Amino acid sequence: MAGAVAEPVAGGLINRTYRVVAGDRPIVLQRLHPVFRAEVNDDIDAVTEHLAHKGVYTPRLVRTRDGATSLAVDGAIWRALTYVDGATHHRCPGAAHAEAGFAAIARFHRALADFGAPLRSARPGVHDTAAHLARLRAVAGDRPLARDILAAAADLPVLAPAPRRLAHGDLKISNVLFAREAPPRALCLIDLDTVGRQTMAYELGDALRSWCNPHGEDVSAPEIDEELVARALRGYADAAGALLTPIERADLIAGLETVCVELAARFCVDVVEDRYFGWDPARFASRREHNEVRARGQLALAHSVRRRRAALRALVDRAFAR
Repeated sequence: MAGAVAEPVAGGLINRTYRVVAGDRPIVLQRLHPVFRAEVNDDIDAVTEHLAHKGVYTPRLVRTRDGATSLAVDGAIWRALTYVDGATHHRCPGAAHAEAGFAAIARFHRALADFGAPLRSARPGVHDTAAHLARLRAVAGDRPLARDILAAAADLPVLAPAPRRLAHGDLKISNVLFAREAPPRALCLIDLDTVGRQTMAYELGDALRSWCNPHGEDVSAPEIDEELVARALRGYADAAGALLTPIERADLIAGLETVCVELAARFCVDVVEDRYFGWDPARFASRREHNEVRARGQLALAHSVRRRRAALRALVDRAFAR
């Protein structure tokens, strides 16, 4: 686009994102991480079409002049999306945001409950905890941090068999855009590359992990916030209605603890391999240093959840009994 100005959008750990302004029509331009194939954009197109049909607001892909959903340039996959003017948060500003955000997540899940089209690019094993722990043993098992993570994994509750629903797959708080004005209002979910079939223990456990740790991922000793958990669960339960089964509800806190340990393992692996997660050069000397802080932080968060298992499970019961 002639005269276009591209501004990097900070905060993503995987894809590189730019806000491109040409005249009065901004769009989002993304270079996908190599882990994603071009077909992921066809899946996103189908999912967002379904969401829009159900009345759920969502960014839409902007097709190329040839009608394609993406473009390959010098070996990289690029795509454009409609721009949504919203606020991005990397830590939850407060309980009202947690409630509003989780209500939007529930509406997303309900809208996709009858989505039946096959997905061409869904990645298997994204939340294969056993595989991530095996990888940790293989590449970093002699490190004290890895041994601590593996010890925490040995004490995890066993997750019950549950339905694999169509899920977002990466419900960190920065993947929900909020209105800029008060009161808190969630506009839409973004970054749908990770959409696939998943249990709600992992899907909502990961969301609670991100939203209900007010300290963020870049500290080594975070704590889970019970008030944020309570309000998040209230927002989800009120909007989801009878969507979740009793078994799914019963495993939400076990899923939270499991995802914390799993992500600690993944960050610890990348301390050794130094190639996957994005990092913040303004705050850390290297990707390895940043990932070590993240790994320690997720392990500490898992311990925080473990100490509060009974209280957190009671919050689930209370939210879904309303």
